[in-house]
Amino acid sequence: MPGLATDDVLHLLQRVAADHITPRFRALADGEVTEKNPGDLVTVADREAEVAITAALTAAYPEAVVLGEEAYAADRTLMDRYLAAEHAFTVDPVDGTKNFVHGSPDHAVMVAETRGGQSVRAWIWQPEYAVGWVAERGAGVWRNGIRIHRQPVHAGVAPRGATSVWALRGQALGDLPTMRLSWVCCGIDYARLLEGECDYIVYGRSNAWDHAPGTLMLAEAGGVSGHPDGTAYGPRSSAPGLIVAADPATYAAVLRRSPLSAPLSAIRGKNAAGTAR
Repeated sequence: MPGLATDDVLHLLQRVAADHITPRFRALADGEVTEKNPGDLVTVADREAEVAITAALTAAYPEAVVLGEEAYAADRTLMDRYLAAEHAFTVDPVDGTKNFVHGSPDHAVMVAETRGGQSVRAWIWQPEYAVGWVAERGAGVWRNGIRIHRQPVHAGVAPRGATSVWALRGQALGDLPTMRLSWVCCGIDYARLLEGECDYIVYGRSNAWDHAPGTLMLAEAGGVSGHPDGTAYGPRSSAPGLIVAADPATYAAVLRRSPLSAPLSAIRGKNAAGTAR
């Protein structure tokens, strides 16, 4: 079957980052940063990287729909084609654009492949850390060639939470410890969750380009992702709010302690700038 091997896609992301992203890190010129919406930044690196990744994926899989974050911003009908596609890819060319613009190494390049509405492969490349994450459904998640298993939170230990929703940072869900601000980049957030630096993360949005890669990796490591009403997350999900957790018990504990759907819905609009990728 023609196409790209899993390592080939990772190498693609590495080459694109080296050509279009890293040379502009802490070197963006005037006019190379604009706003798609108030507080929602995009750079020339985002645009050029997405064009290069999309071209390579389309050449290898001409029948697939490629849902790029920047392409969707320019053409909202692309989402309809993605949702209907048997075979598709999501592309986030510079996840954590605000971090990138402000000189933080916490940014990443992310791609996920879906078939029949299920994520089947996923890639995250963190160029400033030289760390690559890959996952294949049923075959595990790998960090720089080493398979990763996320240990469940020990019984009797309160899980540590993080959130990208600015209005929730420093707040507690019931009797759980207060949540810290996440790394505000899904390509870093999911990696830190897998590495054990937190046990669950609360998001206000569930965009496929943000979450399709990391949720597959999390599932392959034994974690769980779902919406505040308890329904499972999938790469075609559009419901607001997302909880990702190291293990089923932690996910259930977060759901028991707070009906998150109402607060997330209420703050989604006024905190758009704080949650934009």
